Amino acid sequence: MSVHSFWEPYLELQTELESVTQVMAKQIRLRNKEIEAALLDSIYAGGKMIRPAYTLLFSKFGNTQHVDRTLALAAAVELLHTATLIHDDVIDDSPLRRGTPSLQSKYGKDVAVYAGDYLFTVCFRLLSTYADTQEHIEINTRGMERILMGELDQMHLRYNKNMSIRGYLTQISGKTAQLFALACYSGALNGGQTEFFSRNGYYIGSHIGMAFQITDDILDYSQTLNVFGKPVLEDVRQGIYTAPLIFALQENNKRLRELVDKEAHMTGEDAKEVQQLVIELDGLEKAKQLARKYTQKAMKRIEQLPEQQEKEHIKKITLSLLDRHV
Repeated sequence: MSVHSFWEPYLELQTELESVTQVMAKQIRLRNKEIEAALLDSIYAGGKMIRPAYTLLFSKFGNTQHVDRTLALAAAVELLHTATLIHDDVIDDSPLRRGTPSLQSKYGKDVAVYAGDYLFTVCFRLLSTYADTQEHIEINTRGMERILMGELDQMHLRYNKNMSIRGYLTQISGKTAQLFALACYSGALNGGQTEFFSRNGYYIGSHIGMAFQITDDILDYSQTLNVFGKPVLEDVRQGIYTAPLIFALQENNKRLRELVDKEAHMTGEDAKEVQQLVIELDGLEKAKQLARKYTQKAMKRIEQLPEQQEKEHIKKITLSLLDRHV
């Protein structure tokens, strides 16, 4: 099974990610073949598999190369990501994921919740089978806990019109950045690198994840459905207030506040007006500056990595991800 065309310039990594996909697919075993097929479709749906790619790249800085274990760890990272996406779509009542009908819209929320839960168990099964020490399982478990805490924080803060940028950053540090951090850190540790080196990988992943999520939130206000692959401006209608809107709200614009006060009753036309006001009030530009700040932090730490091919790949991939037509 081929992976996203994003990886065509990186032939070795492309092949390894195809192997990661195969590892994931082999783990999906359900008596309900329709749901099994749906989960396999989610795995093959064309996601870039960014997080497992970072796991693979960071594992190559060490002297310990266990191919099966590395592929399993990368697969566990992507399964965790896929599970959170399925649950996200349930919470957001999202009809689309990557431009195709989401699991919950196709099979219902109950099936989607259990399918996401099942992927969590598959993730743990992989970790328990291939982890060489109890410590590695504990590291991944703590990472999962922080990710889920970030998701819970987002639910708790819905329709909070007093959301600060600091609160937003705290939220996405768990919801998104933690998985990037976990991918880089666990990959380095799995490759036999020192705790000091692996910790640098953790911070690289965290900074990349922060910039990635801020960029994603910028695109929600600047792209169309066909380009973005999911309904645009859906976050604001769901009460999820992200950096562009938070910055714009700080300008105390009466009309913007009136629109946001409509909460779940906001119409599609209202959302379009919010989009225009966010742009006019420099919310988008300030969010771009914030994304650039985290990009610069990531690149500064990446420069500290040893001079080998993987370092150059990490630099190029990171810059490509964080320059997505914002």
